[in-house]
Amino acid sequence: MSGITAATVKQLREMTGAGMMDCKTALNETGGDMEAAVDWLRKKGLSKAAKKSGRTAAEGLVVIAIEESGAGAKGVVVEVNSETDFVARNELFQKMVHEIAQTALGVEGDLDKLRAAAFPGADKSVDEHVAEMVGQIGENMNLRRSEGIVVDEGVVASYVHGQVTDGAGKIGVLVGLKSSGDKAKLHAVGKQIAMHVAAARPLSARIEDLDAEIVNKEKDILADQARSSGKPENIIEKMVEGRLRKFYEESVLLEQIFVIDGETKVAKVIEYAGKDVGEPIELVGFARLELGDGVEKSADED
Repeated sequence: MSGITAATVKQLREMTGAGMMDCKTALNETGGDMEAAVDWLRKKGLSKAAKKSGRTAAEGLVVIAIEESGAGAKGVVVEVNSETDFVARNELFQKMVHEIAQTALGVEGDLDKLRAAAFPGADKSVDEHVAEMVGQIGENMNLRRSEGIVVDEGVVASYVHGQVTDGAGKIGVLVGLKSSGDKAKLHAVGKQIAMHVAAARPLSARIEDLDAEIVNKEKDILADQARSSGKPENIIEKMVEGRLRKFYEESVLLEQIFVIDGETKVAKVIEYAGKDVGEPIELVGFARLELGDGVEKSADED
């Protein structure tokens, strides 16, 4: 028999995919015997996760939760993946993702804190509960991403595209608007901007928020394209500046043309909306998660 330590519990979890508490119980029940603990978990149906853990989870749901308090609000958008769309329509899975989103509100969308947070009504973390549900539902599942927005005064508006259940679907968008104006009207303009974000896929809210690596890479590409024309360097520099402005108009939310009217910049839409709500509006930020975005699935998976 071996001693039951945090390391042995962790090892058993990695071997079986079962939750930490279940692994600890299994080791206690078997006197610390690792092989017997694996068998104990298999008999209890808690090690099914191990059979599924290698499969790609690219389906599932993106879910939103918003909480208003006083003059402000906070919102979170969370992606929980499953292997098939069928599971995304499972009421047990849907209940779990909504409870995860509610838990995310308490940590303002911080993914690491969310993984470690206590799952509602369970003596285990969110991560451990998801692992346990893998065994119960029979598919690999993964809490993949979580983002949050906090507004001290104003609203967090939302939009869900491809909605499967209330507040959950294929794409989830949050938009934070700071203003002391009419909240109902703020929500209305916020939802329109969220719909725009879902369709236009901006990379950042403002030019200065763009990842410097992305900007530098774009400059290099534009410069190479310009040099192929044979123009002198001083002309090339101006060509790059002009084309970079076009890149900003395509990639930065406030610089984009509003998809709903097709002619006004989003920055102007927000400015004009301030007159309607009675006070100036500031865009605090946005969050956009699209289900399975960036997940590579093996061609041989069936």
